[in-house]
Amino acid sequence: MTTSPLRPWLLLLGRFAAFVGLAVLGLIDLRYGMLYENPLHILVRVLPALAVAAIWLFPHRPGSKPLPWFALLGAVGSLGVTGLLFLLGRSADYGGGSWGLAETAGLLGLLYVTARLAPAWTAPWAVLGLGAAVTLLPLRSGTDNRMIIIGMLLGLAAAGVGTAGVYMRMMDTGRRRALEEVRTAQRAEFARDLHDFIAHHVTGIIVQAQGARYVAEQDPRRALVALEQIEAAGAETMASMRRMVSVLREPEAPLAPLAGAGDLPPLLERFNQSSPAVARLHVDGLLDDLPVEVSTSAYRVVMEALTNVRRHAVNARVVDVSVRRASGWLFVRVADDGAPPRPVGARERGYGLVGLGERVRAVGGRINAGPGIERGWLVDVAMPLTWREAL
Repeated sequence: MTTSPLRPWLLLLGRFAAFVGLAVLGLIDLRYGMLYENPLHILVRVLPALAVAAIWLFPHRPGSKPLPWFALLGAVGSLGVTGLLFLLGRSADYGGGSWGLAETAGLLGLLYVTARLAPAWTAPWAVLGLGAAVTLLPLRSGTDNRMIIIGMLLGLAAAGVGTAGVYMRMMDTGRRRALEEVRTAQRAEFARDLHDFIAHHVTGIIVQAQGARYVAEQDPRRALVALEQIEAAGAETMASMRRMVSVLREPEAPLAPLAGAGDLPPLLERFNQSSPAVARLHVDGLLDDLPVEVSTSAYRVVMEALTNVRRHAVNARVVDVSVRRASGWLFVRVADDGAPPRPVGARERGYGLVGLGERVRAVGGRINAGPGIERGWLVDVAMPLTWREAL
């Protein structure tokens, strides 16, 4: 999941629009306030609005610890001004035409931001304080029935804004949980890939070491070539392991697939360098625009099959790898010409083949692995390219 490059600009534009809206409301407050108030009252009206707006227009991250305390400070300040004017008996002549539209909008905006982003254990207190401040604001312009009704309406508005903030908070939490679940699943997938990649490379190293030991007495030069190949395979194994472990350790590291169907030629080339058998690749159809899960699954199928050829295929000379795309499906077949198959159950079945079966079925595909009719071992896989065809 990636963030759109336009998102920061949209957020900046939204804050600018909010600032302009508050400025317009502030000008309305000043326009009507100047008809009735002295300069001190104008400052009392303008300064709280600016202070509240500064709090919520400033960018905050989810779980921001200072946010609820600043919100409480703004609520207490607003309530203090309202209570002071009410106790001094100045509420009747304070506003005349406006009790503070800019401050009302600022408090509502701060209430929304607090309900959405503040920590769960402090957000309720800040939200309640802001709601009370918004509800009691009209009392600055009088205590008649009209101001009381407006205060009740503002209380309902504060409840609606707080509910909207809580709803968006739940949506954000759901998205974060979904993202975390995806990253956890991807890390588990990377762990399985780590096992398969290392097993594949180590098996090749073992085969090369056995060959080097066999030819060391007869042809030392060939033994040196085998040792160089072992060194290269070991270095590649360590590089793959370091890269995958770094991905598993970094929470924000991009989790991209390690390899796909387009990486099969290098895989077969490495197999041919470290195995007496020759692997041949047959491709029918385009493999560039395959779904990611299908492409990586195809690569894993071939890699696991080649690893099993190294381990179990006695006297195998040729391994045919066929990848065919047709009718919305991807078909993968790996067949070797090893010794005649032993009785069912005698051949070792490790976790690799079981894991492949789970992976293929997870994308709606089918897998069949077993002895060939005459010789060797055969792995057949069919995976749909769309979920609709898998149902």
